[in-house]
Parts: sequence; C-alpha cells; structure tokens
Amino acid sequence: GWVWGEHGFLHNLGCVDIAGSGPVHLIGGSAAFASAVMLGPRLGRYDDGLDPLPLGNPVNACMGLFVLWWGWLAFNSGSTYGVSGAKWQYAARAAVMTMMGSFGGGTFSVIYSMLKNDGKMDIVDLINGILGALVSITAGCFLYHAWEAIIIGMIGSFLTCITMPLFDKMSVDDPVGASSVHGVSGIWGVIAVGLFADNPVPLTTTNGRRGLFKGGGWYLLGIQTLSAVCLGVWGVMSTYLLLWFINKIVPIRMDSTEELLGADLMEHHVRHGQIGISRALSALAPLKTDLKEVKELPRIGMNPGHESYIDVMKLAEMKLQSWRDYGEEKLREASAKKPNRRLSNLARAVPIFRRRTRGDAEITTDAPRGTFTVSQQIGESSGKDNPNFAWVD
Repeated sequence: GWVWGEHGFLHNLGCVDIAGSGPVHLIGGSAAFASAVMLGPRLGRYDDGLDPLPLGNPVNACMGLFVLWWGWLAFNSGSTYGVSGAKWQYAARAAVMTMMGSFGGGTFSVIYSMLKNDGKMDIVDLINGILGALVSITAGCFLYHAWEAIIIGMIGSFLTCITMPLFDKMSVDDPVGASSVHGVSGIWGVIAVGLFADNPVPLTTTNGRRGLFKGGGWYLLGIQTLSAVCLGVWGVMSTYLLLWFINKIVPIRMDSTEELLGADLMEHHVRHGQIGISRALSALAPLKTDLKEVKELPRIGMNPGHESYIDVMKLAEMKLQSWRDYGEEKLREASAKKPNRRLSNLARAVPIFRRRTRGDAEITTDAPRGTFTVSQQIGESSGKDNPNFAWVD
C-alpha cells in the first residue's frame, strides 16, 4: 500500500516501482533475513567452515531457475496493465530489458564463479546471480535502455554473489540465499530507478521525473532511497515481531533430534532413500523420540504394493534355491552309495524334482524345513522319458 496504493505516502511522494523490486522482493528478502536470524544456524552448519552445503538436487534447482525466468517476463511485461495505446510498446520493452538484465547478471556470475573456484563453476552462484539480476531490473523494467539494463543486472548479480558469504560470516544461515537475492538486490533495484529511469511518455509512471543520470536531479533518487529504507525496516521488524509472537505459542524451530532426521520426514512424512536417513533413525532409536510412525513410511518413488510382490518373489527364489542345494547334496550321497549306477548328465548338472509317488526311489530324509517333500529318480536313462523332472509342492 505504501508504494502502489493511492493513499500510500511513498506513492504520493513519487516513488516508482513498476513490478515489485521493493514491495515484493525487498519485503521478502528482509523477512528471510529476520527469520534466519531468529532461527539460528542449522546444527553443524559452520563446524567445518563457511563453505555452502551441497545442493539437495542441482537439476531441480536449475529447472526452478528457468521456471522463474520465464515467469519474470510475464509479470514484468504485464505490469503495464494493458496493451492499448503506447502500453504495448512498453510491455515489449519490459520483456527485452528483463532479458538483457538477466544476461548481464548471468555473464557476471559465470565469470565470478570461475575466478573464485579456479576455473570451475558453482551452480549456486549461477542461479542466484541470475535471480539477483532479475530482481534488480524489476522496479524499472521499461524505463531503461539495453546497455543500462545489462549494467543494472551485472551490479545486482555482483551484490548477490558477494553478500551471500558475508551473511555466512555473520552466522546468518540462509540456505537458499534469499536475503541476498531478494533483499540486497531488491534494495539496488529500487535505487537504480533513481539513477537510470527515463520518462516513459505518454505514460505517467514516473510523474514526468527522470533519474539522476538522465538529468532529473536528486529528487527521484532520494525518494527511491527513502523507499528502500522504509520497506527494508518494515520487512525486518514486522517479521521479527510476528515470529516472536508465534514462537510463544508454537516453537518455530524443530527439536534437535527431529532436525537431524529432517523436516521432510518428521513434518511432512516424506522419506528419502539416502542412507543418511537410515543412519539417523538407527542412532536416535535409543532416545525417547517417537520414531515408530516415520520408520514405517515408504521411501520416495516406492510403491509398497510392488515391494510386497517383490518380497514374495524373492522368498520363493530363496526357497527354490534351497531345494536345489538340497537335491544336489542328496544326489551326491546317492551317487556315492551306488557307484555302479550311471546317472544322466542332466541329473548330474541340474537336480530335478517331482511329486512323490508310490514306487519311486525316494530320498526324503533330512529334508529342509517347510511343507515340501522331494523325491529323486536314480539310474534312469536320459531322453524324453527321463523321469528326472522337477515338482516342488
């Protein structure tokens, strides 16, 4: 309401924010910072240094980047609220400048990451660098020229990449870098309007004002800076007070034993297949934590019904193998007792069973446990009439 509402004091002062670098991203980044401070670092996060932890799924993270990238084109272009008159030109311009800003941010983040990592690229730097550039271009997406959009995007990416490790040094554990991507880059995006904005004639977006570098003086830059300060303070303070109140009713941080097992398992009953979960379950079993329910949860990607069928098939295979081993043993014993009787090659190679009938030369002693009986025909000639045939019942 302060920026976009007709009653808002920043709106009445002339603050310009087309698609939400301030009201959306800066507020969100400030809230993320306050939340991370209140929660504190994850257990063991900084025990081995400040290096970021491995991504849970880098492929999904990249897919999320492209989904956001595509969506940015829609809400930046749609912020003209129509395509009538000259609006369609500025809607198209917003889309182009959004892409140019992201190109500048992506280029910087690739160079930065490769220099930092001795020629290797960190996917986190790439993702957050591009997102930081997109956040930076959002406030004035159709108020810039192409080269200005590239510069704004590069600066946004730079601020994002350098502030993420700074927050870690402050022991502010922000797992996805939201404080940097949305908070710091949001501040820059709001201020950039006061430097680079042009007057989009015939639209009244800037109320006829221009940025400092376009000969518009210091007024717009001052209002944009005031807007960034007000929104940042509001985001931090309101989030801190709200979480403080909620924490008095429901703890906002998990129990330490539950944290070791992970929120996916303990809060959402989503069990991953990594061995770390099984190790944690085994280690925490002697404690008083109730793990009965989560131990029985199926892993992601598993169909319990399918697993039951597979278990039955494995059991049948094991029983059949035990009968084969037993038959081989009895066949060797029979061969040793009757050395003059010739056995077919098939009988020597594969022990074959048939259902017990009267008159058969039976081997039934010391059978394996179970409800099965086994009989072996000895000394018959090979051929299609060979009674050395398997029946297990």
